[in-house]
Amino acid sequence: MAQSTPEKPNIIYILADDMGYGDIKKLNKNSQVKTPNLDKLAAKGAIFTNAHSGSAVCTPTRYGVLTGRYAFRTSLKKGVLNGFSPALIEPSRFTVADLAKQAGYQTAIIGKWHLGLDWTPLDPSKRAIAPSKETPDISNVNFEVPLTVGPNQVGFDYSYIIPASLDMPPYTYLENGKPTSLPLVPFQGKNNPRGVFWRSGPASKDFVIEETLDVFIGRAKDYLAKASTGDQPFFLYLPLTSPHTPWLPSNKFKNKSGAGTYGDFVMHTDDAVGKIMKTLDSLGIAKNTLVIFTSDNGADWKPGDATAFPLHQANYIFRGEKSDIWEGGHHVPFLLRWPAVVKPNQKIAQLTCLTDLMATIADFTKQNLPEGAGPDSYSLYPMISGKNNQNRPDIIHHSIDGMFAIRKGKWKFIDGKGSGGWSMKTGKPEDPEGQLYQMDIDEKETTNLYTKYPEVVKELKALLEKHKQQGYSNR
Repeated sequence: MAQSTPEKPNIIYILADDMGYGDIKKLNKNSQVKTPNLDKLAAKGAIFTNAHSGSAVCTPTRYGVLTGRYAFRTSLKKGVLNGFSPALIEPSRFTVADLAKQAGYQTAIIGKWHLGLDWTPLDPSKRAIAPSKETPDISNVNFEVPLTVGPNQVGFDYSYIIPASLDMPPYTYLENGKPTSLPLVPFQGKNNPRGVFWRSGPASKDFVIEETLDVFIGRAKDYLAKASTGDQPFFLYLPLTSPHTPWLPSNKFKNKSGAGTYGDFVMHTDDAVGKIMKTLDSLGIAKNTLVIFTSDNGADWKPGDATAFPLHQANYIFRGEKSDIWEGGHHVPFLLRWPAVVKPNQKIAQLTCLTDLMATIADFTKQNLPEGAGPDSYSLYPMISGKNNQNRPDIIHHSIDGMFAIRKGKWKFIDGKGSGGWSMKTGKPEDPEGQLYQMDIDEKETTNLYTKYPEVVKELKALLEKHKQQGYSNR
């Protein structure tokens, strides 16, 4: 059995893709989606009610999870990568997987990567994939040999991934850096009905897009069965492909929710998490396995979805949606279960960021981080172990278009007009140059106090610039 101890529990980090805070019944009693497995996970551990992704979109949040560093500090200043983008995590960058290995863990990623990959060229004198806004030319990629930079080069012993989101080519599983099935052939995209969307591009002949979530859960169960028999604890990073587009619930869940195809896919996601939890029980390792479930950003729940299903608030009461600097873009569900340490039915209201995984693992495994590692990471361990209510003093938010905000105490300052994302890109001409909300009484961000409290604006703007310029925010 995996040799876990209270200092070195097994760790499973489940990252949903585009799931909103309001989707989970335990967090939103009015959710029109049944989520019994996530409700059970929440009841048996801690609910963090003020948790935030490092960005309002996929790639930058994932960078932050694995490095403890805000992604705006990289070359990616806005938007996300695609399935052909080069690796974003620098080979020299210390990652959570490196940290776990240093502590004696076996490490694995199974699921969606979306952090760029460096492929091996057939002709070394040329780039494997030339930059292109259209479908890139992959004729110079040597698919027969492993990636030069991928998960296995940044700390993971084992990897079984798709390169990016499930609506982005190439559509192929990569096991330890190599496609599991060749050759890649053209695959036709789709964009109808709402949410059933993927782009055209190359795919393995046997890639069945509807089965991806279940394939990853099956692989994860197999990995857990094997890892639990070894003499090391394990760290499994499990970034799911759901409920991001394409919304493809299995037949078991079709037409079962009160939130359309999206809600059905959330139910499928809940079931997937349940299968992982049942596997831990059947293997007898649940007690000392730390399970974290969260989401990379808010839900892609547009005004048309809210009109079609008015009783469901995927992003709860929060303003905006995925991509936005407003709370709907980055205020995410965060559930943590660790029966050996964490008491059930806890609610933790302290400010939390998904960059905090690195400092948390370093804390309970009693490791010092290397110089420069995890510069935006704070440990959650004092809170979950009951030692103290040490609080993260502030957090930086970042939108798809590169707009910044900073939260400190009750105040949230947004350095610009509008949402910085899909909801309201630019704001109104008559709006003030920035936004200030008192979050303890205005979680919905309805009353802009920017002109009323200029001294607060000045202080927070200066703090934001300080954190941006100095390269760290945790000391």
